[in-house]
Amino acid sequence: MTPAPEGSPPLIGEDDRDTAVQRLQNAYAEGHISHEELDEGLHHVLTARAPSELVSALAALPPEQPATTSTIAVAGGRIKRGGVWRVPRILKVESAFGRVRLDLSRAVIEHEVVDIELQLGTGRAKITVPRDAVVDVEGLQAGWKDLRYQARPPSRPGGPKIRISGTMGFGRLKIRHSRRVPY
Repeated sequence: MTPAPEGSPPLIGEDDRDTAVQRLQNAYAEGHISHEELDEGLHHVLTARAPSELVSALAALPPEQPATTSTIAVAGGRIKRGGVWRVPRILKVESAFGRVRLDLSRAVIEHEVVDIELQLGTGRAKITVPRDAVVDVEGLQAGWKDLRYQARPPSRPGGPKIRISGTMGFGRLKIRHSRRVPY
């Protein structure tokens, strides 16, 4: 790539463009913009050449909330979260050889959309989601074993959307909806 001529506005980096696309997608997933506004915003972001064009494409979005991200990592051993615990907006779980058990059935979920990013090696993982949750596993890449999840319609509207992404090596991931009625 050749540098921009002197005096011309700087070009947009791929990271900045990807961040803007992600912000638009999150605003749509959280119900802040319509499908048409998403399409229009994506067109502006993907065709923008200067950072100022990105700013104008995102100006109509609600202010960005500070992202709450937590990372839980273990090489061997167990990762276990259950009971009443606060789920961050983005939860990164990394396990090379251990077992992972996340129970969100009684957890405090303050976000409409929760992203769980998994990096699993050879261990097993089990995630229990709230009864009324909508689960999206489109971003998950399975290596050796399959994902065990049977999608079901939410028992009531307004439940959180749980997006599970990342990679599974030789381990197995099981996702199930809680039988427990939320408080």
